Amino acid sequence: MIDVQNITKRYGHHTAIDRVTFSVAKGEVLAFLGPNGAGKTTTMRILTCFMPATEGTVRVAGFDCADQPLEVKRRIGYLPETPPVYQELTVTEYLTFVGQLRGMGGRNLTSALDQSIGRLELGSVRHRLIGNLSRGYRQRVGLAQALLHDPPVLILDEPTIGLDPKQIIEIRELIKSLAGSHSVILSTHILPEATAVCQRVVIISGGRIVAEDSPEQLSARLRQSEKISVTLKSFPVDCNAKLREIPGVLNVFPGERAGMLLIECALGRDLRDEIARVVVSNHWGLLELRTISMTLEDVFLRLTRHEDGLPQQLEHTQATAHKGAPASQETAP
Repeated sequence: MIDVQNITKRYGHHTAIDRVTFSVAKGEVLAFLGPNGAGKTTTMRILTCFMPATEGTVRVAGFDCADQPLEVKRRIGYLPETPPVYQELTVTEYLTFVGQLRGMGGRNLTSALDQSIGRLELGSVRHRLIGNLSRGYRQRVGLAQALLHDPPVLILDEPTIGLDPKQIIEIRELIKSLAGSHSVILSTHILPEATAVCQRVVIISGGRIVAEDSPEQLSARLRQSEKISVTLKSFPVDCNAKLREIPGVLNVFPGERAGMLLIECALGRDLRDEIARVVVSNHWGLLELRTISMTLEDVFLRLTRHEDGLPQQLEHTQATAHKGAPASQETAP
């Protein structure tokens, strides 16, 4: 549905993005992550035909962004970080105006407007001026205009900014419900949001893609050891030494609270059974035993630590991720 091939954008001597390649399959929800200045907004502006790439090609729903921008725009819904709303209009007036710009009218527009307002729970404010609405409601109006014409492709830049916790959950559920019928690119700084709603993650740093895969696979590839947390009722002096005697245990560290230990184990070894046996046989009082996973935040921080150039670890991670990507998806060389 979206095919980005080796796009580069230069501003004079400055290269904002450098040979960026990725794709989004039909019905897929993709998270586009990166630190400030990494090239996320530049990439999205090229995808939405706001500006052309210096080099490379982008195709959306089979249409070239450079040669057929109007056809691309008919097939995308876009929510920029600042919602594109007219504050002097009511919600209904604004969405009607947007629909008419898109060539909608009559019963088709009325039905689409009612559906979009219902999806975003804007019924109670549909006749109020947008300028009098809270930031959260304005964000929802912006999302409503992106969904109004039921586009096959949605590009959402920080869609939950300004929403309260209940609204955030509702918008995340809405985005998840779009999977299968819409292709969605979601740019966000809220890493748990990417984990909650996206099937695949693209991480960009310094204008280049440094990783592309599911959050789980990225964690697995960057993980250098297994980590287990154990909480004990009693804490004898020889506890650490006895745990280190278990084959496969690399080290034992104090945890974040009293009675907790972090046990580092060899990669690929699940030693929970052996650890539990040692704890129980020594009557230390086993209160909790669990594995500790590498979070998307850990992955993000490790991959974006260097801004001036890609260390070998990043390039290795990118190459490995591409080898593991589904055959039906295009990936960077």
